[in-house]
Amino acid sequence: MKDLNIKDIKIWHNPRCSKSRASFALLDEKNIDAEVIKYLDNPPTEEELKALLVMLGMEPKELMRTKEDIYKDLNLKDEDDNATLIQAMVKNPKLIERPIVIKGDKAVIGRPIENVLELLG
Repeated sequence: MKDLNIKDIKIWHNPRCSKSRASFALLDEKNIDAEVIKYLDNPPTEEELKALLVMLGMEPKELMRTKEDIYKDLNLKDEDDNATLIQAMVKNPKLIERPIVIKGDKAVIGRPIENVLELLG
């Protein structure tokens, strides 16, 4: 039975990613019935990304997967305009680091998984 006392837990999840699967498994192990957001299938809006960045306490570039081919193809390495970086992630959600676990108004990237444990308390 899932723990009904833990509310407002979400995971931005990519089932093909081992780190994402590990964070998902951790939530399941802790009996947390998290809302699963498959962000590659349902990309976030600009507003959702901005809100997420606030929860993470990060700048857009810090949330990006810089080793992805699309990052290089779009020549984002020298891009400093946050609006441009956010739009790139909206249009290409593969650029977004994963997994992201959200609890209330706080969020962490689940790399390393200890970040998720710390968020859960």
